[in-house]
Amino acid sequence: MISRARLTIILNLALPIIGGMLSQNILNLVDAAMVGTLGSTSLAAVGLGSYVNFMATAVLIGLGSSVQAMVARRKGEERSSELAAPLNGGFLLALLVGLPLAFGMYYIAPALFYLLSPDPAVVAESVPYFQVRVIAAIAIGINFSFRGYWAGVGMTRVYLITLLTMHGCNVVFNYLLIFGKFGVPELGSFGAGLATTLSICLGSCIYFFIALRRAKPHGFMSGMPGMETVKAMILLAMPSATQQFLVAAGSTCLFWIVGQVGTNEMAAASVLVNLTLVAFLPSMGLGLAALSLTGEALGRKQPEAAKQWGWDVVKVAMVFIGMISLPALAAPNLILVGFLHDPEVVALARGPLLLLAATVVIDSAGIVLMNALLGAGAARQVMIVSAATQWIVGLPLAYLAGPVFGFGLMGIWFCLIGFRTLQAGLFTGLWAKGRWADIKV
Repeated sequence: MISRARLTIILNLALPIIGGMLSQNILNLVDAAMVGTLGSTSLAAVGLGSYVNFMATAVLIGLGSSVQAMVARRKGEERSSELAAPLNGGFLLALLVGLPLAFGMYYIAPALFYLLSPDPAVVAESVPYFQVRVIAAIAIGINFSFRGYWAGVGMTRVYLITLLTMHGCNVVFNYLLIFGKFGVPELGSFGAGLATTLSICLGSCIYFFIALRRAKPHGFMSGMPGMETVKAMILLAMPSATQQFLVAAGSTCLFWIVGQVGTNEMAAASVLVNLTLVAFLPSMGLGLAALSLTGEALGRKQPEAAKQWGWDVVKVAMVFIGMISLPALAAPNLILVGFLHDPEVVALARGPLLLLAATVVIDSAGIVLMNALLGAGAARQVMIVSAATQWIVGLPLAYLAGPVFGFGLMGIWFCLIGFRTLQAGLFTGLWAKGRWADIKV
């Protein structure tokens, strides 16, 4: 059992992050519902474009965990004047990586999407949607660096308030730009992408304004980060960024595999992925709490306390996610009809949704321990397990199950659930061994 005091610490850190991530989920579902009114082709295009954007910006998303791990370790070591040094380093890396990335991906988008989808109509909508999303690459890197900093210092409510503001504005921008309301041009799926880009840039501005007041005593924008800080960030960020890239590339590959089966299957998969995030992102929020708690305990030279924090957060996550999965088990069709308007597509998505709901509790443990390992600095081990289970096990089996042997979307989803369960088991084994305790950050 977890003591009330430890549970309070976990929830104080995790609940604002979970709130922010659930807000992101709700936004994704609102996006899907709005775009879904445009038809299956638009829904498939936005789903594919979103995952290619995730793949393109994954290296920047990896900055979040590296900033958080370093900030939490410095906090445990009571080096308060240096807490914002990793954040300054995150800014520098976001600029150096994000600028050429945005330009390069913008120009290769047409050729890339013709390789990813056999449907010309899907490609025609995916390319402009992706192009307007990828120009926000630098802002994405800045936002994830800020997320790592606020979580590392325990100020997760700043993250929550900023995300809620961003997402509220995104819904308004969506309504105006997708449907052309109040004199704004009707831009369809392109409008959905533009709305997201505008809200991401707005979030960067809000974070920066708050940090000027809250993070100045910790060295925010006090000068260029030292080479030691930058080197440590790169050593942490490269495996994490590679893992994020491979996960994102795998998700894009998944859409390609589903696309070989049919456009209706792609539309169903787009909604299934968003519903999957409803279950996964709360686990990620709790995992980020485990990342901070682990890093702080190791900064205080308390490896056994760090290990126990990981196990305690797993217990909370399994109870929390088990409750979330109940509506999907009880009424899958009722959930799906809010996003899918074709009965045939609803029928395709029903089985995979039930399979997800039945197994997501196991996956939640893997997500928490993956983040706890990142907090301990074990980014390389996380990358190896994540990449191997996805690319050697999950995706090849999904391709065989779907396009080759004809088991359809249900067969593909069964293979995906299988590799995620294997991944959870391997992360549990790594955490139990405890070799991560000697890693320097």
